[in-house]
Amino acid sequence: MLIFTGLLFISNFSYAQCSMCQATVESNMDNGGTTASGLNSGIMYLLAAPYLAIAGIAWLWYKKYRKKNVAIDMKEHKINLN
Repeated sequence: MLIFTGLLFISNFSYAQCSMCQATVESNMDNGGTTASGLNSGIMYLLAAPYLAIAGIAWLWYKKYRKKNVAIDMKEHKINLN
């Protein structure tokens, strides 16, 4: 566990794209294109999908287990609170 934590904090600086994708995006940005914003939108879409799936499962779980079958024994006669 200690080794994993150490490797988590020690990381090398790296690019998330392959060199061809990076070159295409950079040249497109230099020429006034919008490929970079489309790439960023795609990344955000892929990032949001797992969170929405987990939120949907959590909502269904909450709705299913929210109601408990609890028997309440109430007295038949009136209660005087004075």
